Amino acid sequence: MTAAQFAHEAGNDAALAEARDARTLLQSAGLKATLHDATSLGATVREEMWALYSRFYSGTSHARFLADLAGKDTALILRDESHRLQGFSTLALSTTWFEGEPVRVLFSGDTIVERAHWGSQVLAFNWLRHAGAMQRLQPDVPLYWFLIVKGQRTYRYLPTFARTFLPDWRAVAEPRLHRLLASLAAERFGDAYDPVAGLIRFREPHGHLAPEWAQVSEREASRADVQFFLSRNPGYAHGDELACLCELSAANLRPLARRIFAGEVGG
Repeated sequence: MTAAQFAHEAGNDAALAEARDARTLLQSAGLKATLHDATSLGATVREEMWALYSRFYSGTSHARFLADLAGKDTALILRDESHRLQGFSTLALSTTWFEGEPVRVLFSGDTIVERAHWGSQVLAFNWLRHAGAMQRLQPDVPLYWFLIVKGQRTYRYLPTFARTFLPDWRAVAEPRLHRLLASLAAERFGDAYDPVAGLIRFREPHGHLAPEWAQVSEREASRADVQFFLSRNPGYAHGDELACLCELSAANLRPLARRIFAGEVGG
């Protein structure tokens, strides 16, 4: 966001604990997520996406939204039984060289879920399944999830799904991961990236959660991960974004996330 914003009331812990079968994980409450070539999305779909996104984000524009979408290669579209758009996430996969070795990077773009489906993990779990499919195409080349985060609900997916990631309040990551994050952020965002703070600060607004959605409840504020995010990104409500990185590998994912990533959970 523009970043990977699973900007909805996640309820991550409860959803992970209560998931009982493949259908519950990847399809629930009449919701179904499907993958699309982002460059081939029709005008009607693009306008549906903008209408949903603009209800939750301020400080952006129709033109900027379409420009961000144009830089993505895949769109994950969430629809209900009546085929109404209920959410989406966009992403771009690229390969780069870092310290003499190839790495692949899955960069998240605009993401949102309709308010009525906050708490559903259909979009997130299908995102993981897609990431796993990408990893299996080139299993010998490390795959990383690069995201810039302007909301605590998005940040919470990192400790929910992964064992290690950046930045993490619980442990010090390997120096190489720090260097890779700094390299990716500087390459994509130039001088908008502050390597000391680890933040992306755009000179012109690139969008931020509308005030009613940016608020942090008392219960959320008691969480260690939320407290950490707020301390690292105090300007999140104005659009500052925290640069984050996570290796997408079976070894680095928690048990349920690993099963979905590995393709052991079907649709």
